[in-house]
Amino acid sequence: MALDIRTQALKQPVDVAEYLFTRLHQIGVRSVHGVPGDYNLVALDYLSKSNLKWVGSVNELNAAYAADGYARVKGISALITTFGVGELSAINGIAGAFSEHIPVVHIVGCPSTISQRNGMLLHHTLGNGDFNVFANMNTEISCALAKLNNPSEIADQIDHALRQCYIRSRPVYLLLPTDMVQKKIEGERLKQPIDLSEPKNEEEREDYVVDVVLKYLHNAKNPVILVDACAIRHRVLNEVHDLVNKTNLPVFVTPMGKGAVNENHPSYSGVYAGSGSLPEVMDRVDSADLILTIGALKSDFNTAGFSYRTSQLNTIDFHSTHCVVRYSEYPGVTMKGVLRKVIDRVDVNKISVQPGPKVVNDVARNTDQSPTVTQAWFWPRIGEYLREHDIVVTETGTANFGIWGTKFPNGTTALSQVLWGSIGWSVGACQGAALAARDSGRDRRTILFVGDGSLQLTVQEISTMIRHNLKVTIFVICNEGFTIERCIHGKEAVYNDISEWRWTDIPKVFGGTDNKVATHQVKTKEQLESLLSDKEFNAADKIHFVEVHMPKHDAPRALILTAEASAKVNARDS
Repeated sequence: MALDIRTQALKQPVDVAEYLFTRLHQIGVRSVHGVPGDYNLVALDYLSKSNLKWVGSVNELNAAYAADGYARVKGISALITTFGVGELSAINGIAGAFSEHIPVVHIVGCPSTISQRNGMLLHHTLGNGDFNVFANMNTEISCALAKLNNPSEIADQIDHALRQCYIRSRPVYLLLPTDMVQKKIEGERLKQPIDLSEPKNEEEREDYVVDVVLKYLHNAKNPVILVDACAIRHRVLNEVHDLVNKTNLPVFVTPMGKGAVNENHPSYSGVYAGSGSLPEVMDRVDSADLILTIGALKSDFNTAGFSYRTSQLNTIDFHSTHCVVRYSEYPGVTMKGVLRKVIDRVDVNKISVQPGPKVVNDVARNTDQSPTVTQAWFWPRIGEYLREHDIVVTETGTANFGIWGTKFPNGTTALSQVLWGSIGWSVGACQGAALAARDSGRDRRTILFVGDGSLQLTVQEISTMIRHNLKVTIFVICNEGFTIERCIHGKEAVYNDISEWRWTDIPKVFGGTDNKVATHQVKTKEQLESLLSDKEFNAADKIHFVEVHMPKHDAPRALILTAEASAKVNARDS
């Protein structure tokens, strides 16, 4: 009777699942990734009622990777798994999203509150009556965690978690018991959108930091701008471009920041990763007397083994939670407001501009007389193939390091997983990115570069691409195994070898018909030139699966230098 009275008191009763999925739609999600399981099946029935499409991946890990890629393009994503076996299969992908600041809403269907309270011996559990163990595992990789057990609290829990997911740009975890899916909660509040506005800085503190920044910027003789991943993740790219346009200062990106800046802008000067950079780039940044770093994530692969030679005395760091000016830290003063005021108040007449290096796709300089496709030639040539607003996905391996040598057209979105570096991530991420582009209503090519070793881990996700008619282009770099691992250690070791697959047969195995998939085998520069110049191939109106053969031990210069630095770090004993 108490429940009936409570329901009658609601102005506009809606089921919990309908409320949750309506909120997801309101914040921009259009497709939901995941794998069905008996603890989430009833909830899945509500997706269509909220105008959400079910994707359905081949396994939870691939679904998590796909949700990661979707969020990088669309701004936020959702993943649904089942209790225990499903969520643990996805946990690596969620950990990667947390590591790299990606907003994923992870919804886990779980046993009923009654079953949990009684400690029942249910499937998908550890058999010990502990229903909190898997949620506890997720506490360290979620910025908010909510167990939706009490109808009077659920709406608040959902709204809070979704806001945290977006604002902090990290995964959240929602545990949805089977007996809560159809409970009634207040739907009247759905008329009021969740507030996703960025928190404002305290004005007096913000103004002080701006004054300090401007003092050093106006006095600098040789300042530069360095843009990193969190500038993308925490949505300050408008501020970045406004700052570059107003000051005309040379602007560099890190590997994780690739795609953050218009690389056709006159001020764009290349990829900076310490000793992994081109010599002219390293010299220019290392000699700067002031570096404005925006959204830095100074991991080993992002800095070529921590090889920055810059001093914190010459650095101003802008972050999503604080700012650091030389050795003075200002907690709680976030970069968005500070950057906007710096742009508004900077005196361009006091800015000393020393031009940076010019960046080109230097195909000619990297062309040799051999017909063999080399890493050095391939990546600049890809730069000529790309067009504006392409989405480029690169696996952490030869592809991620090779793409440093590719100058992007304007509007290119680059997806890579440099920090977490989970082998096979890029395949699922490509699926999610292509779907996000379609859900956004934009005609954008999605292009994946992945090694043969990496692709073998997650190749099944190609079947999801085919099923949803996603028109992606996949370049498989066939070089007989894990090249990045060979460069770090074990050049000829058997543990870096793989079985050789008949790659061009793969799409057919996964249901790809001739009208949906075209396959290509490339073994020479001439063959690749012909393909990259082909009008139908460039139109990308179906899946194009390209098998590109390269020498086993050939690797991009940046990978070789970074791998050497990584090997030294691994070998340290103190």
